Amino acid sequence: MSTTTAMPTSTTTDVSARPSAGRVSFVGAGPGDASLLTVRAAELLAEADVVIIETPEQEALVTNGAEVVDGGTNAAGEPLTHAARGKLVVKHAKTGAHVVRLMVGDPFTYATGPEEAMACAKAGISFEVVPGVSSVSAVPAYAGVPLTDKQHREFKVVSVGDATIDWEDAARHETLVLLSAVNRIDEVARGLMDAGRTPETPVAMTRLGTTTRQQTVVSTLADIAADAAAAQMTPPAIVVVGDVVAQREALSWFETKPLYGWRVLVPRTKEQSESLAARLRRYGAVSEEVPTISVEPPRNPQQMDKAVRGLVEGRYEWIAFTSVNAVKAVREKFEEYGLDARAFSGLKIAAVGEKTAEAILTWGIRPDLVPTGEQSGRGLLEVWPPYDELLDPINRVFLPRADIATETLAAGLVELGWEVDDVTAYRTVRAAPPPAPTREAIKTGKFDAVMFTSSSTVRNLVGIAGKPHATTIIACIGPATAKTAEEHGLRVDVLAEKPSVEVLADALAEFGERRRLQFIEAGEPVLRPSQKKPSTRRKS
Repeated sequence: MSTTTAMPTSTTTDVSARPSAGRVSFVGAGPGDASLLTVRAAELLAEADVVIIETPEQEALVTNGAEVVDGGTNAAGEPLTHAARGKLVVKHAKTGAHVVRLMVGDPFTYATGPEEAMACAKAGISFEVVPGVSSVSAVPAYAGVPLTDKQHREFKVVSVGDATIDWEDAARHETLVLLSAVNRIDEVARGLMDAGRTPETPVAMTRLGTTTRQQTVVSTLADIAADAAAAQMTPPAIVVVGDVVAQREALSWFETKPLYGWRVLVPRTKEQSESLAARLRRYGAVSEEVPTISVEPPRNPQQMDKAVRGLVEGRYEWIAFTSVNAVKAVREKFEEYGLDARAFSGLKIAAVGEKTAEAILTWGIRPDLVPTGEQSGRGLLEVWPPYDELLDPINRVFLPRADIATETLAAGLVELGWEVDDVTAYRTVRAAPPPAPTREAIKTGKFDAVMFTSSSTVRNLVGIAGKPHATTIIACIGPATAKTAEEHGLRVDVLAEKPSVEVLADALAEFGERRRLQFIEAGEPVLRPSQKKPSTRRKS
């Protein structure tokens, strides 16, 4: 039998052998709209080791690779108690981690922040509290219901839930903000009316406030229970009772946005779509990106290598960039050779449009030539000077571009007297199909609109996911893209005046606003395209 001899214990504690206590930041995430995060909240999320969330939507706020822990429910899907949440926070902080505890609304306003912070205090763990925008004020504001004005100077907040409410006391307040009242709204209304409030008292119930799924029912105490049931209202929701509700008709700003609640498909990568997604959010829409093109290096890199060497040796008078991807390809080749922007010294630089020019500017270089009109190869040719052997010491142009690019620019430059090295800088290949639920949504009309930003996005989206449904609004960035869409049997509803994704988003918003006004003028509820049955079919 073998035995193990215990090592002698030291009279001193090895502090380095155990993790030092971590710290906890209780951060208010606001009621739902991610843009309502405070600056301090964003800083702490960027620093966090562990983020404990309480709703699935909050996971999207964690972008730094931190561990995400569900603090809302247990393994059985049951809501965690205050004590259980406190233990969870303390457990992760004791590992030495910086824990960010994300909480809906404000941590210390109708939330479990005080109980969880007390658990940290008892465990000797340092913590801080970052206030957030409370749903008490934010949701009514997004619904266009002011809680106070010159005539109404005070309001009372009542958390209904399972509590016993003194409706006599509540009824004395001119404006009431009710939390957790949806499931007891019939009892609430009867209690207030029995306490003296008139049956005609205005009521607004808003669910999923500050998100693009926000829904508001405006009614009266006498009818709110029936109207809420008819609208299938479910928690979470905020209820406001009082004359201030009457101002919603004039002050509703969020739910009346031109693309409010629209689900818009953008056939691009997330990186390419940041500015477009922001623009669509401003109009009330939610974008969903589906990459249709994958950019890969050329099969034969020797042509590109030769052109870059020629650029350094002074072989070219001009370099013409026809896309952001072309700028990226040349930049990557420069890095491969240990070159930087100084390699462009003495070289004239042309850009096909504003976006390409912006990509060149990140090098610290301002292009010499950008089209003033149409932003395309054709537009660049309109402003390109002809070769002049007296003014131009070199007659050659370096044209790095995609393998599938058209010959318009190269042929036009030759006609202007230039010699062109037309070089494949990158290849565009069809991306993999999107997940099955996305493909199904495209085919069955679950998307309200699709924004096509090039002819290839039309061809590739139809190829990998199928044709958008007849009810889906089709928006195209230019005539060539629109023509391709029509060739694929799609009805083009929106066409941008300029080849810019921002202008395309603006055009879609204008279309949405006209459509919204048509519903209102007809006295009909405003429906999204995905909610309305088609009156006509797409071209076959």
